[in-house]
Amino acid sequence: MGRAYQPVIGLEIHVQLATKSKLFCSCSTDYIGAEPNSNVCPICLGLPGALPSLNARAVELAVKAALGLSCTVKDGTIFHRKHYFYADLPKAYQVSQFDRPVAEEGELIITGDDGSPKRIGITRLHIEEDAGKLVHSASDGRLEGAEESFADYNRAGVPLAEIVSDPDIGSPREAREYVASLRRLVRYLGVSDGDMDKGSMRVDANISMVQLDEETGKIVLRGERAEIKNMNSMRSVERALEYEIRRQTEALERGATLVRETRHWNDADGVTTSMRSKEAALDYRCMPDPDLGPVRVTEEMLQAIESSLPELPWAREARFIADYSLSEVDAAILVETPALADYYEECVRSGAAPVRASNWVRTEVLRVLNERGVAIESFPVPPRALGELVLMVDGGKLSTTAAKEVYAEMTEGTSLERALEKCGVGGEMSGESLAAVVRKVVDENPDVLAEILSGKDSRGKKRKFLCGLVMRETRGQAESSEVEEMIEALLRER
Repeated sequence: MGRAYQPVIGLEIHVQLATKSKLFCSCSTDYIGAEPNSNVCPICLGLPGALPSLNARAVELAVKAALGLSCTVKDGTIFHRKHYFYADLPKAYQVSQFDRPVAEEGELIITGDDGSPKRIGITRLHIEEDAGKLVHSASDGRLEGAEESFADYNRAGVPLAEIVSDPDIGSPREAREYVASLRRLVRYLGVSDGDMDKGSMRVDANISMVQLDEETGKIVLRGERAEIKNMNSMRSVERALEYEIRRQTEALERGATLVRETRHWNDADGVTTSMRSKEAALDYRCMPDPDLGPVRVTEEMLQAIESSLPELPWAREARFIADYSLSEVDAAILVETPALADYYEECVRSGAAPVRASNWVRTEVLRVLNERGVAIESFPVPPRALGELVLMVDGGKLSTTAAKEVYAEMTEGTSLERALEKCGVGGEMSGESLAAVVRKVVDENPDVLAEILSGKDSRGKKRKFLCGLVMRETRGQAESSEVEEMIEALLRER
């Protein structure tokens, strides 16, 4: 009787909410690059007598994320104190939500391993404050080998939404897809920038293996769960889970006993290592925070937030496919961020053909953005100018080669008009001057002319070749239709 192992995966994702101030005080949340411990106050440091005041904007953003995930939003939820002692937690407790989160029972639809839509359930979404950050003196920045550590509390108290999935994820690839879809959603909603490299979105993965009877499909063995931490990219999530599946499967196959534990992902070595046993984890002694009252989310508030929701990414992707005849792959790339999708649509509104505009944005625009490491918001080519350039190519006024030369000038901040002048293209060439170029090109390619005249160009490839040479010779300053007519007239004379 055959038996197979199958992973059971659930993700806990902390999303930093896009507020200007912290969850319970007025300190700035802009801690990236700030002087250590410069954005702190008695409240986020937990000094005696300091009383918290809830940031209403954080609640609004958390509710917006919950609605985007089709969660049921709760009224009258409360905050708890989650007690534990660690150097990055100055109060010795974290304010979070325990058994009464702000939202429950939602879903996120991803593309499953079989290519079809797959529902991933959302267990809960709750609000909590972030901890501080420890900076270790070791050369690799890790605790191991460090002689001393320093605490920076600028991040302490920054508002987070923790989004916990059901254990519905069936593979590392689906986990990566889930993270990508959630990041896309929070960016569209304006809830968070979702930058994993900056810590705005942090992923913990819970994974265990079950053994299935291949004939009946019934579970015959459940392995212990491991929680994986320190995955700071979607690729890291996928790699960590791939490794953990191998580790747990090999252990079960040789009869070893797995323990419930928290493990650390080492991206450089590609392995997970044990951090602590779950059985030895501290009792958090959660208790309602006496300094914070219930969180009211009225029906009026819900309606106002729901009416402010933008077109969600999967709806926009479906519209791009239907309205612009784009492939699923192309549409998915264009809707990755709302700003990129807006840029593309503005190109189309300027008159550019949707598919041609898509090709330019996905290749030329994204290439420059990746090379320069900038976002589309900082891109120097206005979308309407790019649309006009694409339109010139489609209209035969510019060859693709000439258009790319013009585009290169535009990426340096040059206007379309000035770029056309600098490249010496865009002007009209016709009449006798164009006819002279056509004759020159035909005379310089006698072999091609001979093939055409002998009747071996039934598909017109040689004619197109000559037309391309003329367009290159004129640097795109001729109408392709006129060039084709002149070539045909010259061929009739021969």
